[in-house]
Amino acid sequence: MKQDMKEELLIPENINITIEGGLFTVKGPEGEVKRTFHNPKIESKIDGNALVFESKKATKREKKLIKGYLAHLRNMIKGVSQGHSYKLKICSGHFPMTASVKGNIFELKNFFGETVPRTTALPPGLNIKVDGQFIIIEGADKEAASKAASLMELLSRRPGFDKRIFQDGIYIIEKDGEPVN
Repeated sequence: MKQDMKEELLIPENINITIEGGLFTVKGPEGEVKRTFHNPKIESKIDGNALVFESKKATKREKKLIKGYLAHLRNMIKGVSQGHSYKLKICSGHFPMTASVKGNIFELKNFFGETVPRTTALPPGLNIKVDGQFIIIEGADKEAASKAASLMELLSRRPGFDKRIFQDGIYIIEKDGEPVN
């Protein structure tokens, strides 16, 4: 059944949100994140210190979209106020691997004794530190930080080999300070 729907998200004091034609810009002490949320049936506006999404005669599709927009905006607000961090561990048995970051290029050397280093391009706007066998990724954008972590993990994959035996690689061990099982 179609009903009118109205959802609010309170904006913290040190956060500034602007809306320009579906482009949401969230600014805070840790940086700035931009993202486009546009649907002709959903109206978005800033009312005082709250962000309001409204839809007249909303179907379940609009309800899902509004809840998704709110979840993304909560992540954006958390990112610009506290930041998002991922921690990865370099695990190597026989051949010691070394990792380095030069600009937006991540380089993995001596993976299973390979002579040619493996490289991948990382998303911009992240602070990446390699500290011994740990890699720490920090940034305001959760999607960019998680994409960088997954690209590093995928770079050290060996398709066609048994994962139970060949366990060397880079693995995510913490997401936003919480350990990964």
